[in-house]
Amino acid sequence: MHPTLTALDHLVLTVADFDASIAFYRDALGMKAEAFTPADGTARWALKFGAQKINLHLAGAEFEPKARCATPGSADLCFLSDVAIADWQAHFAQCGIAVEEGPVRRTGATGPILSLYLRDPDGNLIEVSNRMPG
Repeated sequence: MHPTLTALDHLVLTVADFDASIAFYRDALGMKAEAFTPADGTARWALKFGAQKINLHLAGAEFEPKARCATPGSADLCFLSDVAIADWQAHFAQCGIAVEEGPVRRTGATGPILSLYLRDPDGNLIEVSNRMPG
């Protein structure tokens, strides 16, 4: 038997400022910020949406083990949404968030997507996409 994976449980973003990151992902993308305490007893923050979770590590105070080069602004993340891209454009404009590119057609994990690109407070590239037929 060759082992296989079934899903992504969580990922970690290294951030320069918890408050700025939480505000962005909560207000701009609708994620829920949640404090949690893992088995080691430390206090941590996560962002939750759907069945996904993003754990936040503060730059310079990351939890072990960590990525070899844990750096704010090094991520490139694509999020799927059932909300129309035009509605996202209007929402980002209302929030004062610049869209760097889009809407543009791209190829997602399961087929064609229509995407907008923007940046979070650390400069991570954020892609918000709709699945397209085809």
